[in-house]
Amino acid sequence: MNKERRTELEKIVTALEEIKIRVESVQESEQEAFDNMPESLQGSERGESMTEALDCLESAVNGLEDVISSLNEL
Repeated sequence: MNKERRTELEKIVTALEEIKIRVESVQESEQEAFDNMPESLQGSERGESMTEALDCLESAVNGLEDVISSLNEL
């Protein structure tokens, strides 16, 4: 791989790392909101929806970590 393509990949990795940090921030905020919710509401439809969102955010973060790792191997 030439220097130009390697430099472009480095820029992409940096952007993905920034996006991962932003997604993690949203995930932390959502987790905090869920944790501060009364237990009686955590089992409600809204609580379940928040749990599903947290699961999706976790999957997104894991996926971004996988992509970043794969690009760094190049």
